[in-house]
Amino acid sequence: MSIAAVLIVKNEQDHLPACLESLDWVDEIVVVDAGSSDGTREIAREFTDKVALEEDWQGFGVQRQRAEALVESDWILMVDADERVTPALRESLRAAVAQDSPAIYTLPRLSWCFGGFIRHSGWYPDRVARLYPRGRAGYNDALVHEKLENPEELPVRPLEGDLLHYTYRDLRHYLEKSAHYAQAWAEQRAARGKRGSLAAGIGHGIGCFLRMYLLKAGFLDGRQGLLLALLSAHSTFAKYADLWVRTRTSPPPEGGTRDR
Repeated sequence: MSIAAVLIVKNEQDHLPACLESLDWVDEIVVVDAGSSDGTREIAREFTDKVALEEDWQGFGVQRQRAEALVESDWILMVDADERVTPALRESLRAAVAQDSPAIYTLPRLSWCFGGFIRHSGWYPDRVARLYPRGRAGYNDALVHEKLENPEELPVRPLEGDLLHYTYRDLRHYLEKSAHYAQAWAEQRAARGKRGSLAAGIGHGIGCFLRMYLLKAGFLDGRQGLLLALLSAHSTFAKYADLWVRTRTSPPPEGGTRDR
């Protein structure tokens, strides 16, 4: 049985070479680029001739669907550019595909963040469903936080071996990425008629900190764990605040004038 590694990317020239090198054992690599302004597509073409450009961004779910449609192999392994398949995981993936037993497989993901691997805080093993038979499962069309759907109710099985995740380059990268997700989340909720409140943002933010740092033992991750819990609480508040601004505040006066 054949396996394809599938990636959706944009401006990932720093991460992409190491990611694709960890995938040199697959039968097919498919890369869908959302309109990079760096050398992402050129790097991708060094590893595969299946590089597509899809600049009409309609969200992560739709972009993954576009990538799935280009696959010819029997199995799909969905990978992000900031991830690496370890040798142990590679062997688990190969063994799963060799069984030719339709199922969805979850991979344990180990994230590197702010100078260390995060093994607590609710971040590990952070199992993600990434290996599935083509045509029998696929991603939904969510704008953000897209999910792999399982319409045939295939069995879900765990694999061993870590998928390394180099999640944030620095604090600025975290804040930029967090703001992007907050905006997409608020847009999606507002489109469904949901309304936000600052009180909900505060409550969810505090709950997020307590869950990560205490219940999920983030304190065992040292200073990185404390920083992540604080930042996650801020990000949680920000998405509810964004929704509140969109749904409960008035637009500026026409022409931008103000009463004096």
